[in-house]
Amino acid sequence: MERYVCIHSHFYQPPRENPWLESIELQYSAYPYHDWNERITAECYAPNATSRILDSKKRITEIVNNYIKISFNFGPTILAWMEANAPEVFMAILLADHESQKSFSGHGSAMAQAYNHMIMPLANRQDKYTQVLWGIRDFEHRFQRQPEGMWLPETALDPETLDIMAELGIKFTILAPHQAKRVRQIGTDNWEDVDGGRIDPTRAYAVNLPSGRKLSLFFYDGPVSHAIAFEGLLANGESFADRLMGVFSDQRDWPQLVHIATDGESYGHHHRNGDMALAYALHHIEANPQVKITNYGEYLEKHPPTHEVEIVENSSWSCVHGIERWRSDCGCNSGGHAEWNQSWRAPLRQALDWLRDTLAPTYEEKAREYLKDPWAARNEYIAVILDRTPESVQQFLSRHATHELSEPERIKVLKLLELQRHAMLMYTSCGWFFDELSGIETVQVIQYAGRVVQLAQELFGDSIEEQFLKLLEAAKSNLPEHGDGRRIYDKWVKPATIDLAKVAAHYAISSLFQEYGEHSKIYCYAVDRQAYQKGECGKTRIAVGRVNVTSEITQESQALSFGVAHFSDHNLSAGVRKYRGEEAFNEMLQELIQTCSVADFPGVIRLLDKHFGTSTYALRSLFRDEQNKVLGNILQLTLNETESAYRQIYQSHYPLMRFLINLGNPLPKGLQFAAEFILNTDLRRALSADTPDVAAIKKFLEETGLWKVQLDTSGLAHVFRQTLEKKMFDFVNKPEDVAIMSEMIALVELAQSLPFAVELRGVQNLCHPMLKKTFPEFQKRAKGEDQLAKDWVARFVSLGDKLAIRIL
Repeated sequence: MERYVCIHSHFYQPPRENPWLESIELQYSAYPYHDWNERITAECYAPNATSRILDSKKRITEIVNNYIKISFNFGPTILAWMEANAPEVFMAILLADHESQKSFSGHGSAMAQAYNHMIMPLANRQDKYTQVLWGIRDFEHRFQRQPEGMWLPETALDPETLDIMAELGIKFTILAPHQAKRVRQIGTDNWEDVDGGRIDPTRAYAVNLPSGRKLSLFFYDGPVSHAIAFEGLLANGESFADRLMGVFSDQRDWPQLVHIATDGESYGHHHRNGDMALAYALHHIEANPQVKITNYGEYLEKHPPTHEVEIVENSSWSCVHGIERWRSDCGCNSGGHAEWNQSWRAPLRQALDWLRDTLAPTYEEKAREYLKDPWAARNEYIAVILDRTPESVQQFLSRHATHELSEPERIKVLKLLELQRHAMLMYTSCGWFFDELSGIETVQVIQYAGRVVQLAQELFGDSIEEQFLKLLEAAKSNLPEHGDGRRIYDKWVKPATIDLAKVAAHYAISSLFQEYGEHSKIYCYAVDRQAYQKGECGKTRIAVGRVNVTSEITQESQALSFGVAHFSDHNLSAGVRKYRGEEAFNEMLQELIQTCSVADFPGVIRLLDKHFGTSTYALRSLFRDEQNKVLGNILQLTLNETESAYRQIYQSHYPLMRFLINLGNPLPKGLQFAAEFILNTDLRRALSADTPDVAAIKKFLEETGLWKVQLDTSGLAHVFRQTLEKKMFDFVNKPEDVAIMSEMIALVELAQSLPFAVELRGVQNLCHPMLKKTFPEFQKRAKGEDQLAKDWVARFVSLGDKLAIRIL
């Protein structure tokens, strides 16, 4: 009887985009990366696309794409980010699905996911339908085929959701074993109670739905899946494979499917080198002729269900209380703060439910003036989300509009649909999963709600914000400084709220520190410059201009004029107002330029107040990434002065410091800090140089050891990794250049001698393909009398040895 293995990985990250910018801003907690998506991609998603098979000497023999051999799903929101920010990884995932079809009888290994990870049993029917449909459409757009399976967020399910999935063509989903209630062989009357996770997970099951439709269900192996996440099973790939193989039983008389399901981030992010354990386990299993690796689609085609199952309704894989984790203080949490409670979960959901249900009838009423069917239009709006070009928007409107829409009507329709999009995004499950109301995941869903509130105000006029905030007050933070949901909204959501004037203010302020062209893009906004003039007097700089700012999301546009003055350091003031015509603009322009030219700085401030009133902005108004750059620019002189002062202290007192160390005395804190600052600065500079000075770096490292300096290891490792990859890329492009190869050998040797680990994966990924493309050519030449080729081969073998790549 056949034996099959399937490993499923659920890859997902919560949406982190600023709802007004449609981009992720700098997240300091992800240092040395820009944000958590970038960090987890580097630790998990990218490694699984280029994982390693090692020999007995721990040398790389093969680099493999794990995605080809496993079953997987990626959340649509992380795939959208990846397409823009990690295109090589994104393409490797798409390629894996295509290649897997060749191995698995035409069945691709990728599965769809309900769109933005909403807990489906807690959603209304309209949202359930849209979530499933958007998940399917997003999948079709990226993978260019219809999905067979769909992952349910947190595997949370109810009959209505399963019925919608079946209606829309989904064939199967994956559940936890404790989500099965009872089973029976199809065509018999005798039910077997399997409550409490006692279902046999090695076959497919059919579930009969209220409409008469059917869906196939797979219940993953609970113990093995748990061991991967929590018991260290990924410490050894062979042990991982043996644990899977041990599930098979000679007592079963059907084609057995041993399968597991875990968060995909286990393979690299939660467990370092977990991707390699996965790669080796797959390699080990493939070598066994009695077992075949498969995916769910292939297994289902060959072995359709012979048994049916009744599910435990309103259950999930990550809450023993069903789905209470997302609506009550059930006791499920991440375990870091035993003294905290999660009583905030219920009032947060109640506030969002109120917001959704209050606006739904108004949306329907207003949208019906322009759209044939407001809810059908929302369902199809995914086509616009995936392609926001004017042509795509026009095609959408031509299908759904009741008449030819004017420009203001078109903007209103797009705002109505964006309101609905954010009214679903605000239910992303991560908002309730963790322990604290002020956590970044929960603040994120409240920000989505803030965008809903803003759009409702613009569309319907009546403000619902105050009532919404009264409901949020009932959600209490565990941290006294954050109070409740209202205070969190005031602290983090209101300052993040953006309108077209704030985009213009960002443009105005940043234009003093960088050059813009006539047409610029600032996140999801287009800025067209109509007029612009700068003026300077001493250290003071001003700029006056007018721009048209257009949202690429709603197509709303506004003509705005601005003035900005930077006096010194962080002292900066800007004003923005609606454009009032050429005469008013020229008057403002002349007054500000002339007043600045005579160094009347109080006069400049008075003029900004005169022309802009309360519509003024400061450095804190910049969007975070640009704010960081501008502050870096402003602080450069201060930082140079600081470095000079610390360097003087370090150099002047160097003999005394050595004397103290030789006596066995600790350095005074001031001297210790000076050494730490200077050596970290020098090392970062040296490690990021185009041609790093190895001798100088070794000298700095000797001194760090002497003074017992605390190094910024993650930051230094990050910059040196980038240096190594850049140098290796140069070698790949000029493989005949022995000098570059020699430099690479020295740098890799240096990397391995550093007191912190430097990730060499990127360098290995660049080097390994040369084994098939470049190395054979030089090896062939070296067999003759080509001494240069012989030297090249010897050096390349040395480089491969240092990179732990098996060359010969």
